[in-house]
Amino acid sequence: MASHLFCGRVNLNILREAARKDLREFLDKCSGSKAIVWDEYLTGPFGLIAQYSLLKEHEVEKMFTLKGGRIPSAAVKNIVFFVRPRLELMDIIAENVASEDKLQPREFHILFVPRRSLLCEQRLKEKGVLNSFTNIDEYILDLIPYDGDLLSMESESSFRECYLENDQTSLYNAAKGLMTLQALYGTIPQIFGKGECARHVANMMLRMKREFAGSHTQILPVFDTLLLLDRNVDLLTPLATQLTYEGLIDEIFGITNGYVKLPPEKFAQKKQGEGGKDLPTEPKKLQLNSAEELYAEIRDKNFNAVGVALSKKAKIISAAFEERHNAKTVGEIKQFVSQLPHMQAARGSLANHTSIAELIKDITSKSETNHLYILNGSISAHPSFFTFLLSCVSASEDFFDSLTVEQEFMTGVDTDKVTYIEDCIAQKDPLIKILRLVCMQSVCNNGLKQKVLDYYKKEILQTYGYKHILTLKNLEKVGLLKPQSTMRNNYPTIRKTLKLWMEDANEQNPNDISYVYSGYAPLSVRLTQVLARPGWRSIEEVLKMLPGPHFEERQQVPTGLHKKRQPGENRTTLVFFLGGVTYAEIAALRFLSHVEDSGTEYIIATTKLINGTSWVKSLMDNPEENLP
Repeated sequence: MASHLFCGRVNLNILREAARKDLREFLDKCSGSKAIVWDEYLTGPFGLIAQYSLLKEHEVEKMFTLKGGRIPSAAVKNIVFFVRPRLELMDIIAENVASEDKLQPREFHILFVPRRSLLCEQRLKEKGVLNSFTNIDEYILDLIPYDGDLLSMESESSFRECYLENDQTSLYNAAKGLMTLQALYGTIPQIFGKGECARHVANMMLRMKREFAGSHTQILPVFDTLLLLDRNVDLLTPLATQLTYEGLIDEIFGITNGYVKLPPEKFAQKKQGEGGKDLPTEPKKLQLNSAEELYAEIRDKNFNAVGVALSKKAKIISAAFEERHNAKTVGEIKQFVSQLPHMQAARGSLANHTSIAELIKDITSKSETNHLYILNGSISAHPSFFTFLLSCVSASEDFFDSLTVEQEFMTGVDTDKVTYIEDCIAQKDPLIKILRLVCMQSVCNNGLKQKVLDYYKKEILQTYGYKHILTLKNLEKVGLLKPQSTMRNNYPTIRKTLKLWMEDANEQNPNDISYVYSGYAPLSVRLTQVLARPGWRSIEEVLKMLPGPHFEERQQVPTGLHKKRQPGENRTTLVFFLGGVTYAEIAALRFLSHVEDSGTEYIIATTKLINGTSWVKSLMDNPEENLP
């Protein structure tokens, strides 16, 4: 049950149900028993739309991962391939079909996600297997609901495609996704945008609207405004280390399709007298969304405020369990018993998040400057806390030193220094860490001095291998790495005008979006905030300094469907990040939604949920093979 999709300002379960309906219709086309062969990348996104129980209802009996060779044996009538339109996947499918047992013929079907591809069909024809398929169809899965206020296309290489390969496929898919949203939630009257890709998406949307004029259902608009933002308008934010709870989970462990895999040791249930024997070896897999009450409460907090929240929660749960001693009558005991499942779930949730917080603290806290107040009241539940705290000085000091350098770059202090990055390269720190810092230095300085850039390149190639020359070229091509030009560095002006750095950011009780990076306010979110009030006309000069055009468009709303706003009712804005968004930016937008008198609530959509590591990796050639 996707209860967390109902809880936001916009009921995103409508979108999920529409996607489920399309999936059921396709499965019913293939009558009889079925085995699904999955493109592995699609299993996560599909898991957010439909569980195995739905597939089972439509005669899906087996599921396999797409691999070369023969498909594992299964007594089914139909084999259905769920794949992205990729030529290399067509070669594997052709091999699967060609090696099929001719004595037990089965029907083959392909479902392309999100679009059918003539090139892929041509490849299947060249391989001599195209006529083996009974059905070739497409499943338009553009925007996937992740949470009550979050949608993602999960297009893993959209930034690379747009800025490196000049491929606008993901922009077309974004425009189609927005048309689907408007079909379900009504026409969006106002469109604002910043950047070349934003302009392309808006143009495609407006053209599609003209082409389908009159065919849309008459629905009262749910969204008041659409804001399209190019990722390259704000290249700095994804490079910085996120400091919210959810952001740090993603930075350190990686969140994939709403799930995180964690080291199992901290989650082992130790029974009395068993000591530390038989610790689990499989990673602990947890789902992360607002359906979990505690996670919804702490995910957007700065990590330095999480300990206090966990401590408070521990006291509340402890007090709730103590209530059993006060239950005297049958009615009181019955009431306590009825609350027990919820209380036990809350206690399990607290234990999980305390363990996650400990794992993060392992890496992020400098023991001598520790100001994370975990477990004032729940220390008794986790007596290992102090021992673990003392065991991780090296990792935590690395994190702290790296964060200090990031903040110096963002504040304009010592932006030319190379010592720290030079030391990291000498110690053979992970290449991704080096690239993030070098790119951040370049972005904050409007490029690097030619001598410094050449020095970094030489050191990186000599230390990590000459195979990374292509990666450095890619970073230059997208503007993350470049030599300084004679043009003035606009970053200090942008930082000052938009107040991108706030001294003494309040991490415990924030009053500004800068808390998500402990001082740095994400440029993308500051632009969103200014658009709502007082409007972009107040920052025309700054907008001209940022890449790409800024624009405003209006869409005609059918007669009789103009929204009549009640006194005090907030506007609803859909912010669409083209090229990816970080969890810290999402947290900052949620903060703006909850600020009293803000007047606007935000729904977030993106081509991909990213962090600095996954973003830089997407610009590398064969990153898994090449990383040391």
